[in-house]
Amino acid sequence: MTIATSTKPQINWVNTLFFIGLHIGALFAFVPGNFSWTAVGVGFLLYWVTGGLGVTLGFHRLVTHRSFQTPKWLEYLLVFFGTLSCQGGPIEWIGTHRIHHLNSDTDTDPHDSNKGFWWSHMGWLTHYCPAHADVPRFTKDIAEDPVYQFLEKYFILIQVALGVLLLLLGGWPFVIWGIFVRIVWVYHCTWLVNSATHKFGYQSYDSGDKSTNCWWVAVLVFGEGWHNNHHAFQYSARHGLEWWEIDLTWMTVQLLQAVGLATNVKLAPAKSS
Repeated sequence: MTIATSTKPQINWVNTLFFIGLHIGALFAFVPGNFSWTAVGVGFLLYWVTGGLGVTLGFHRLVTHRSFQTPKWLEYLLVFFGTLSCQGGPIEWIGTHRIHHLNSDTDTDPHDSNKGFWWSHMGWLTHYCPAHADVPRFTKDIAEDPVYQFLEKYFILIQVALGVLLLLLGGWPFVIWGIFVRIVWVYHCTWLVNSATHKFGYQSYDSGDKSTNCWWVAVLVFGEGWHNNHHAFQYSARHGLEWWEIDLTWMTVQLLQAVGLATNVKLAPAKSS
């Protein structure tokens, strides 16, 4: 007689309660006295610094895929900005994303889109994910770096320090908009790359998975929404490959290249006419 066992993922209560707390904190933006245009501006600036320069340019295109090179001090600065997104430490983030690309839309993809929109958007983070155990195998190039180790270990304390700084500069409105609202906003924008760009949009290339190009996600995440292009040419620093596929992060790479701070920039081959 065979006894059936449940394979249902177990809830990660630490992550779940952490996310709930952040979302509750963001709701305080609607409390009278917590709104000011200056505070909104601080939140928007940090959205670009942490989500655009940090996650998209630093974590993703620079370190995960090594689509270009920078001086080490600039790499560390961009990775620090990414750490301020509070999406885990850089080693975990980069390793998990490399695992995603190796196993995209299969059972061993941490945010396999075949398991549904909610799972690929957020559910994989609120449950225990077996793929996380493989992170050390995919991060040997950064795992021993003391800067990466420090950011990995203390990313929560670094966020707290930023919160204290914002409190001193502008009081609770700066904290609400610069920490809680900004983190939640950047979370969902980043997660849309895992969920929406495996469901909505169009495919320009046969990438072997469900990745799509989705213009509105590209707007929110500085060009990352051209996800099918990226899956087809993972090494490319440019994701928006057509003239209408606006890619703000690629423009940033071009700027860095122009001033000598980005070298060995890798690009997808030009389409034959």
